[in-house]
Amino acid sequence: MNTKSNTIYHITTLAAWVAQQASDEYTTESLNQEGFIHCSTKEQVKATLERYYSYTKDLLLLHINSSGLLAELKFELATNGELFPHVFGKLNKSAIVEIEKLT
Repeated sequence: MNTKSNTIYHITTLAAWVAQQASDEYTTESLNQEGFIHCSTKEQVKATLERYYSYTKDLLLLHINSSGLLAELKFELATNGELFPHVFGKLNKSAIVEIEKLT
């Protein structure tokens, strides 16, 4: 677990973000399908972008203060052997401290 910072990161598209603009919570398809929202540590963001989003335009990086999450946060082992942060529930937008435009 990254002990230097309470910040975790979630990559999303501008369209997905805008579609949920009116809500106080943010959700993803992965929450419905897998039971959690995929996130990354600062060190994992670049590789995650390259692995899953290399051909996707209009991306946003949500900077999330993990201390402000209302849902449970677990760091779980991924198939590549790394521990990734997973949010087990909807993401309360009050925990988002910055929204960074990536593309």
